[in-house]
Amino acid sequence: MRKKEDCLFLRDYKWEYPEIEYGKGVYLYDTEGREYIDACAGAAAANLGHGSGEIAQVMAEQAKRVAFTHLSRFVTRPAYELAEKVAEMTPADLNYVYFVSGGSEATETAIKLCRQYFLERDGVTSKYKIISRWRSYHGNTIGSLSLSGKPDLRKKYGPLLLDFPHITPAYCYRCEYGLTCDKCGSRCAWDLEKAILREGPENVAGFIAEPITGSAAPGAYPVKDYYKIVREICDKYDILFISDEVMNGFGRTGTNFGIDNFDVIPDIMCIAKGISSGYSPLGGAVVSEKIISVFRKGSGSFTHGHTYGGNPLSCAVGSVVLDIIKRDGIVENSKRMGELLKAKLQNEIGSHAIVGDIRGMGLQLGVEFVKDKNTKEPFEKSVNLKSKLTKRGLENGIVLYPGGGSADTVRGDHILLTPPLNISEAHVDEIVVKLKKTIEDVSRNIFD
Repeated sequence: MRKKEDCLFLRDYKWEYPEIEYGKGVYLYDTEGREYIDACAGAAAANLGHGSGEIAQVMAEQAKRVAFTHLSRFVTRPAYELAEKVAEMTPADLNYVYFVSGGSEATETAIKLCRQYFLERDGVTSKYKIISRWRSYHGNTIGSLSLSGKPDLRKKYGPLLLDFPHITPAYCYRCEYGLTCDKCGSRCAWDLEKAILREGPENVAGFIAEPITGSAAPGAYPVKDYYKIVREICDKYDILFISDEVMNGFGRTGTNFGIDNFDVIPDIMCIAKGISSGYSPLGGAVVSEKIISVFRKGSGSFTHGHTYGGNPLSCAVGSVVLDIIKRDGIVENSKRMGELLKAKLQNEIGSHAIVGDIRGMGLQLGVEFVKDKNTKEPFEKSVNLKSKLTKRGLENGIVLYPGGGSADTVRGDHILLTPPLNISEAHVDEIVVKLKKTIEDVSRNIFD
C-alpha cells in the first residue's frame, strides 16, 4: 500500500527532510521535538519570524470577508491600503505597485514592463533585451532564469532561455580584474556601457541588479559610486534601471530597500519575500511616475497578469506586516543586529582556516569558505562542503542557507545568513555559537 508521504514530489530525493510541525519566533520545531534557530528566515522571507498571532488573526478575518478576487475585474481595500504603505517606504516617486505572488513573478513583470514601456512611449519595437550580471539570481521561471547569472541553474534549461546579456558582477572579494575596492574605479560598472554598445542601445530596454547580492554571492556589494555610474549609463542610453529588492527589501539590509544604501533612484523595483514575511505568497513591481504616466497616456492597459495578482488575503497580510515593521522599529533593529552579528562573526570565525570572507549589510550577510585563505582557492565541488555544513548545522540546531559556484561558477561554497529581522542580541550569540561549532565539526571531518 502506498504511504501518504510517497505522494509528495520532493525537490531533492537524496536529502532527508525533517518534518516541521510548527514555528515560534526565530525557532522551528520538527515532529521529533528538535528545535532549530532559523538563521536564514527560510529563504530570507520570514522576516518577522514564525507563529505570529497578530498576523494570523488578520489572515483569518480577511479570509472570512473575501479571500479571492481577480484583478481583471475587481480591486479590494487591502490592495489599496498595501500599495499606499509600500509607496510610503519606497524612494522618490516610485509610488505605483503592481502586485503578484512572488519574486520570480515580480522580475518577469519587470521584463514585460520594460518592453511595453517603450512600445507605449514611442512605438519602439526593437528594445527588449534586459542586461543582468553573472553570479546573480533573479528567479526560476523562464524569463527570470534568463536574467539569473548562475550557470548551474541555467545549464539544464539553456535551450529554453532568452538570449539576455550578462556582465561582470560587483564582487570585490573575487574581482575579475584583480583590483582592490579603493582603487578599482568601479570598472565593473562601466562593463554595463560596453554591453549596451555591443548589443546596440536601440535593442536594450533595461538593466537589473540586486543592490546587495543574495544567494548567488551572499552579501557582496559594490563600492559606493557603482550604482550612480549605473544610473548615469542607463540615462545616457535611455534604459530602465531595475532594482531587484526581492531579498533586499523591507529592512533586510538595514534600510527600507537595498538601493537606499547607495543614494540612487531606480525606475522599477521588484519586491517580495519580506513584504508578507512568508505568511502568504506576495510580490510586486513598483514603478516611477515616468513609467506610469506613459501607460496612462498610451493604451491605459498593462498586458500582463496572474490569477493571484492583487490577492486580497495576501495584501491584508502584507499590510499588517508593514505596520509591524514600522511600529516595532524593525528596519533599525536589522541595522543594529546586523552590525553586531557581522562583528561577532569576524571575531569568532573570521580567522578560521576555511573562512575566506564575511560580508554584507544589515541582516543580509554572507560567509564564503575556501580551501586556502591566502590564495582564495575554493574546495572542489566533490567535497560538497555546502551540504555538509547544512546537514551538520541541522544536527547542531541551526538552519543555514547554502550555496555554491561563487568562485568560478562551478566551485565555491558559501552560506547566506538572513535571520528574522526582529532577532535579539541573545539570538545573535546563539547563531554565532552554533555556526562556529558547525564549521569546526565539518572542518575537522574534512582535514582529518
